[in-house]
Amino acid sequence: MPAISAIISDFGGVLTSPLADSFQAFQEATGISPADLGRAMVQVAVGLGANPLFELETGRLTEAEFLSSLAGALTEQRGEPVTLDGFGERYFAHLEPNGPMIEYMRALRGRGYRLAICTNNVREWEPLWRAMLPVAEIFDVVVDSAFVGARKPDPPIYELTLARLGVTAPAALFIDDIEINCDAARELGIRSVWFRSAEQAITEIEAALLDTA
Repeated sequence: MPAISAIISDFGGVLTSPLADSFQAFQEATGISPADLGRAMVQVAVGLGANPLFELETGRLTEAEFLSSLAGALTEQRGEPVTLDGFGERYFAHLEPNGPMIEYMRALRGRGYRLAICTNNVREWEPLWRAMLPVAEIFDVVVDSAFVGARKPDPPIYELTLARLGVTAPAALFIDDIEINCDAARELGIRSVWFRSAEQAITEIEAALLDTA
C-alpha cells in the first residue's frame, strides 16, 4: 500500500463547528425549521427541474436566485411573507473555526504532507469562509465546487483535487463529516476518515498515516 503524501479536508463541519449549529440558530431566529426548508427545496426543484442546492453549489445558480426561489416557496407554504436576505452572513455568524483541527492541519503541513481543501460551497460565500482560517498558510490547494462546476460526492471533484495536488488516489487521505462523501472517495481508491469529532478524526488519521509509513 503506497504511503500517504497528501491530506484532503472538507471545510464546513470539519474545519468549523458543526453545520447543524448554524441551522439551529437560523431556526431560532426565524421560526423556519429544516423541515420547512426541505419542503421548500423540493418545491423549487420541481419548478427548476434540478436540485437547487446542487445548482447553487456548482455555480449554475447564484445565491440571489437560490434565496429568492426558496423565499418564494416558503412564503407560499407559510401563507406569510418570508425573506432570506442576508442568509449567508447569518449562517456564518454562528459558525466557528475548529481550532484543534486547524492546528492539526498546520502540523501535518509541517510534517511534509501536501494539504487540500475540497468543499461544496457557494461562490458568493468565498470571502466569508476564507476569512475563518489561514487558508494560504496551511493549504496547497483549494477546490471549491462553486468555481469548478462539480460537487461531492461526484467523482470529478475528487479527481480534480488529486490532479491539483499531483498525487494518485492511493497516496491521498480524505476527511469529511458526510459519510456518503467518504464512501465516494473510497470508491475511487482514496482512503477516508468520516469526521465525527476532532479527537476521533485525528486518532483515525494518525492510524492511517502510521499504517502506510
